[in-house]
Amino acid sequence: MKTAAIICEYNPFHNGHKYHIERTKNDFGATHIVAVMSGNFTQRGDIAIFDKFTRTKMALENGIDLVLELPVAAALASAQQFAAGAVHILNSLNCIDLLSFGSECGDIELLKETAGAAVFAEESDEFLGMMRRGLTYPAALVKTIEKYYEDVIPGTLASPNNTLAIEYIKSLADTGSSITPVTIARYGAAHDSDETGPERSLKKIHPYFQGLVPEEEVTELLCTASASLLRKMIIKGEDALKFTPCEFPAEYACISRLETAILYKLRTMSAVEISKAPNVMHGLENRIHKAVRAARSLPELMTLIKTKRYTLARLRRIVLCCLLGITKADAKAKPAYIRILGMNEKGREILAKANPTLPVDASLSALMKKSDDCRKQAVLEIRSCDIYALAFEKPKPCGLELITKPVI
Repeated sequence: MKTAAIICEYNPFHNGHKYHIERTKNDFGATHIVAVMSGNFTQRGDIAIFDKFTRTKMALENGIDLVLELPVAAALASAQQFAAGAVHILNSLNCIDLLSFGSECGDIELLKETAGAAVFAEESDEFLGMMRRGLTYPAALVKTIEKYYEDVIPGTLASPNNTLAIEYIKSLADTGSSITPVTIARYGAAHDSDETGPERSLKKIHPYFQGLVPEEEVTELLCTASASLLRKMIIKGEDALKFTPCEFPAEYACISRLETAILYKLRTMSAVEISKAPNVMHGLENRIHKAVRAARSLPELMTLIKTKRYTLARLRRIVLCCLLGITKADAKAKPAYIRILGMNEKGREILAKANPTLPVDASLSALMKKSDDCRKQAVLEIRSCDIYALAFEKPKPCGLELITKPVI
């Protein structure tokens, strides 16, 4: 039994995700796979197009054995906190052998070297000075590394999947984890690209797929599109079937349906209240407080808030944290429990092997009773689910978080 973990959002699940799972099994000998998945809100500062249980079912039908939830405060955090929250859950299971992640470079040694360079850069006076002068974290990091390292290192940081991979490696190192990081080169459509991947025989490129996939499915498996493009296609009502092994439901969630709720919430908050949201600093609360009084839409709000100091993703996360009532204290807190969203028989075997140091359950009601920290985390999850329920064309009722059964 060799258990690998994948940290994911599957928003939505597509052929590239299936490719990653199969590669993890074939290249690294994984017999069981755990996914730590964001719930209804995602790291890019958006909502998931399909709810967490729908996406769990897609994952279980395509090679994942156990799906665990990344709590909403970690899911809506920076790359560092996102990685740290997921790694904390995996370490707490005490049964994970590998952490498998996609990357543009596909070179684990290069990623490890870049992670070391990032740690060095973050502690340097140059980096801190650039941050004080208003550069974004990614820009300051790259500029600092360029001063001390060969081009290949800062070049590695320029790609989004590489960046997350580096944060996973750093989190494993920071916690002294026994989990081994491994990477799969991203294949096909690039992250956030509006272009699709090549449609040619997968077997000609990757021999390990020989006999793994029926001949008639090979072409479909190779057709790749980024998750962002798939979301656009779903919203436009376009056919996305060749880019996914799943059948997408007709009903989907869209953040534009929460626009009025978001503007209402921000308009009723004082600058002091806004300042309590994660990653709000340097007087940004005053800028948001002023901007929301003029903004008549979410895009307009983002335009009014945006400065060179903050990435749009960071601003979107801040706005959603304000909507959900997530504070700096919530973001700093480590996950207090391990919540099961779904599993199959192999998932049961993973749990049987685990020696968890956190409470494990599929029921939020049960987890809430374990400790004050568990209760606080669960209350945030329930609140976020009730707000997410308003993002569908036909809004859903409150309380679904407490009555929806895990996917078995």
